[in-house]
Amino acid sequence: MLKSLRKHPTGSDMTTAHSITDLPQLRQVIAGDRQGDSHRRGETVATRVWIEEFQALEGLYSAPENCSPKLRYPDLISGCVSLVFDGLDPVNRVFTFLHTKLVLRDQETARRQEAIWRPQYLLLLALQKSEQNRHPHPQFKLDHFTTACVALALEEPRAAQKVFEFARRNIAQRAAASLL
Repeated sequence: MLKSLRKHPTGSDMTTAHSITDLPQLRQVIAGDRQGDSHRRGETVATRVWIEEFQALEGLYSAPENCSPKLRYPDLISGCVSLVFDGLDPVNRVFTFLHTKLVLRDQETARRQEAIWRPQYLLLLALQKSEQNRHPHPQFKLDHFTTACVALALEEPRAAQKVFEFARRNIAQRAAASLL
């Protein structure tokens, strides 16, 4: 269980504990992925990425380190999601980004249609269905969550190296799951 310090609306400090299994949907995603559910349905799901973050992904795609095998956009986007969810307090980090940064951007910003691998999509879907995304909170959509994970992953030290590492781990996990 991870702890984070955040401000209560009254201004007092409030310590809350979060982990990726705090959300019932995330527990189901993790359990379902172990059983190979991601391979019974389509392997990738359509998503959108805001153009600023997509341009950063283009830099990763074109980077000399992205070779042998060359990771494609679904791998890179899913690597970003995995990197964020592997870190401290991913649920709070994503919602903090959405509430403090993405909400202030022009909501008519162009988006790029891309794909994400199903296991990482299911993590984002659990966030989308969570209590933090219900009334009275603002309602964020899949492209918001995808963009938040890309942005947060690219803020990491040695971001490119970490995204490539998580993308390759995801490939290995999908391959292992398909053998079951």
